[in-house]
Amino acid sequence: MADYVPGKYQMTETENFDQFMERLGVGFITRKLGNRSYPVVTISKEVDEYTMKTESLVKTSEMKFKLGEQFEEITGDGRKVLSTMSMTAPNTMLHQMLGTDGGKDSICTREFMAEKLKVVCQVEEVVTTRMYERKK
Repeated sequence: MADYVPGKYQMTETENFDQFMERLGVGFITRKLGNRSYPVVTISKEVDEYTMKTESLVKTSEMKFKLGEQFEEITGDGRKVLSTMSMTAPNTMLHQMLGTDGGKDSICTREFMAEKLKVVCQVEEVVTTRMYERKK
């Protein structure tokens, strides 16, 4: 089976993201900026370490991780979380984020396909879906 994870992806659609960020406790101005942003995500892999770079008009962030190893992450909206990435199926990556300092836990599932990336995130009962197109 092909490894569809590495690549460059441009967000094309977003649904329920404002409600998701609000439930996480993200402030009004940051939520509005986040809703107007259609980021580019670049994922690369070198041996067993992944790099995920997210670029938008508002902010650029980068994280490096190994599957199954917890790491500290500062999210795009500024929250500090303890993250763990794992593969739950071929080309499907689970991102578990444990809130710190009273922050909420959340999860994101990334499903990598030949031409697109589907990201579904959840905090409590609030779910957001974001679609990305693979860039050539």
